[in-house]
Amino acid sequence: MNIGELRNVNGRLMGSIATRTIDLPKIGLRPVQSDNPRAPRFEVVALNVARRWVQIGAVWEAAMKRSGEVFLAGTIDDPSLPEPLPVALFPAADFDGYMIAWRRDTMRSDFGGGFGASNYDADTQSERGRGGERGDRQDGGFGDSTAGDRGELVGAGGGDDLDDGMPF
Repeated sequence: MNIGELRNVNGRLMGSIATRTIDLPKIGLRPVQSDNPRAPRFEVVALNVARRWVQIGAVWEAAMKRSGEVFLAGTIDDPSLPEPLPVALFPAADFDGYMIAWRRDTMRSDFGGGFGASNYDADTQSERGRGGERGDRQDGGFGDSTAGDRGELVGAGGGDDLDDGMPF
């Protein structure tokens, strides 16, 4: 399910994320400069109530095992959240940026990028015990689409009021 988008604004990837319980109206991706091949590609930053940019997560480059499609995957976390929010960012077809999708963790064998396995079974919509069986997922681990017929985000309530004062 799509929960937001990031657009290239003056050379910076900026946007928003909104779910039923989370509203991050100003987020951005800050490139990570590292020689370590296991380092994240970007840090996820958000504008806090004091109007300072704070890191709330990171995303790594990954590829779908079956199709080879490259995307970004990681988590958003903050002490105010009950648990980390796993996200996947896919290049947008209609603009220079990314569509942000909420995702459930899936078995490592489903992706070449290395995600942890989850105890959540989408088929029964319940937690499974350690060592339990997991049915085949038909949605690829990303939930139902909220994209309209032309690929636009439907029902997000977001806007294009992005702040140009981002320090990266």
